[in-house]
Amino acid sequence: MAPAALLLAPLLLASLRDVSAGSLLSRLRDHVREAQAGLGRSPGEPSSVTEGWLWQPLDPFNSSDGRSFRQRYWVNVGHWRPPRAPVFLHIGGEGSLGPSSVWKGHPGTLAASWGALVISLEHRFYGQSIPPRGLDGAQLRFLSSRHALADVASARLRLSGIYNISASSPWIAFGGSYAGSLAAWARLKYPHLIWAAVASSAPVQAQLDFSGYNWVVSRSLADPQVGGSPKCQRAVAQAFSELDDRLSEGGETRAVVQAEVRACGSLEAPEDQAELLEQLEGLVEGVVQYDQQVGAPLDVRGLCHLVLANQSRGPLSGLQDAIQLVLQTLGLPCLPSSKAAALAELKDTNPQAASLGYRQWFYQTCTEFGYYITCKDPSCPFSRRKTLSDQLQLCAQVFGLSPTSVAQAVNWTNTYYGGWSPGATRVFFVNGKGWVGVPRGPHSQVSFTCPLSVFPFLFFFPGDIDPWHVLSVLQALGPSEPAMLMRGTSHCSDMAPPQPSDPPSLYLGRQRIVQQLKIWLQEAKVNLGSPGDQ
Repeated sequence: MAPAALLLAPLLLASLRDVSAGSLLSRLRDHVREAQAGLGRSPGEPSSVTEGWLWQPLDPFNSSDGRSFRQRYWVNVGHWRPPRAPVFLHIGGEGSLGPSSVWKGHPGTLAASWGALVISLEHRFYGQSIPPRGLDGAQLRFLSSRHALADVASARLRLSGIYNISASSPWIAFGGSYAGSLAAWARLKYPHLIWAAVASSAPVQAQLDFSGYNWVVSRSLADPQVGGSPKCQRAVAQAFSELDDRLSEGGETRAVVQAEVRACGSLEAPEDQAELLEQLEGLVEGVVQYDQQVGAPLDVRGLCHLVLANQSRGPLSGLQDAIQLVLQTLGLPCLPSSKAAALAELKDTNPQAASLGYRQWFYQTCTEFGYYITCKDPSCPFSRRKTLSDQLQLCAQVFGLSPTSVAQAVNWTNTYYGGWSPGATRVFFVNGKGWVGVPRGPHSQVSFTCPLSVFPFLFFFPGDIDPWHVLSVLQALGPSEPAMLMRGTSHCSDMAPPQPSDPPSLYLGRQRIVQQLKIWLQEAKVNLGSPGDQ
C-alpha cells in the first residue's frame, strides 16, 4: 500500500474546464484495459502483427443501401501454421482495439500451442472504426449488437479470402464483457462460420434495473477473502451517508465538501450533487470490479485499509484518500461534478470527442441492454439519489427515447438472444465469480431465470466479486455448453496477460480453457472439410 505521503501528492495541473464528465467507472475500465493491453505500438510488439482495414456495409440488412465504412482489424501471423490450423478471432467491444489484442492475453498467448492465426476485429462505431458522418442520432441506428455480429460474419468470409484460410480451419471466437456476449452470440447466430466460442464475463442477460450489481459490491466490501470486512462495508456506507447529509445542508457546508472531495465545480445544484455522488459510487464500484488487476489504482484490500485507518478523522476521510489516489492515477485534477457537462458529453456527436465511446455505449444501453445500476437493496452502501427513472430520463434527453421504448428494447434483446439460456452449442462461459441460484421449494425451477431482485434464492460465495457475473451463464446448460467459475477473480481476469501474482484459481481456470479448446479443435479435425455438423 502506498504511504500517506504519496496519496496526498500533488495532482497533475490542468484547467478545470478540460475535465470531461465521463463516468469514473468507465474511466477506470479504460485505464485498466490500456494498462493491460495497450492501445498503441509497444517496443515488445512482434513484427508479425499488422493493422488492416475492411470496407463494411453501413446497413448490412439492406442491400440497396450502398453506404459503407472502414473497420479496423489486427492480425498476428507469428504462430500460424496453415492449412488446417485454427483461427482465433478476438471480437472487440465498447472501446478501441490495439495491436496487443492479438499477442497479449488470450487468445494471443494461446496461439503458439495450436499454430493459430490471431485476428481481432474492432467494433463498429468505436475506436478508429467510426463511420464518416459521425455519431448523430440518425447514424447511430446502425449501431447495435446485430450489426456488430453481421460485421463479424462479413469479416470472417472476407479475411478467409485475403489470407487464403482453408475451409478446414476452425474459427474460435473470444471476447470479454459485452464482447464476451458477442462471442457467444456469434456462435449462436452464425454457427456455420464460428466453430466455437469462449465468452468471458459475458452479461448475456439484458436487464433494465441492474440492482444486483451493487448487491455484489456491498458483499465484496464485506468479504475477508478479498480483503474486505463487515466493518469496511459499514465504514463505506457511513461515508456516503455523511456525504449525502452534508450536501443537503447550506451553501457553506457544500463549499467545504467540494474542497474535501476535490469536486471540479460548485455543488449548489441538486443535479450536480447527484453527479458527484455517482462519480464517487463509480470509484468504489471500479475498485471491486477490477480487484487486483494490473492498472487498477486500488483493490478491495487497499480501499478498506484507507477507510478503516482514517476512521478517527471521520467516516469521509478514508474515502478522501482513495479519491486522491484514483485521481492521481487517472491524471485528473479534480472529480467531475457537473451534470450539464456529463449531458453535453453524451450529446457530442464529434467522433474525436467521442473516441472513448461513452455516447455510443450509452446509446446501446438505451436501445438494447439497460444495465442501469441502482441502489435498491438495503445493504447497498451508496446514495439512493440515482434512480432508474433518472437514468431512463437521460435516454430521453440524449436520444429522445421514452422509458417504455427502452424497456421494450431490453425485453426484445432477451427474446432475440435467449438471455440466460442462449441455446448455442460449443460456447464456454467463463466467469471470475460464483453467485449461484439454489433451488428452494416452489421456486426451484426459476433459480437461474428469476429477476435478480429475488435475493432470497441467490447466494454469494466468498471470494466471488465481479458484479457482472449475475447476468452471465453460471452453470453448464448442456454437454456442449460448459461454464466455469473461478473463485477470487474479477471481471475478465482470464483474458489479461498472465502475471506471477495470479491466484491459483486463475491459473487453473486458464488451463481448463485450454483443455476445452483441445476437445473442440479435435472435433473440428473430424468434422470440418467433410460433410458434418457445424
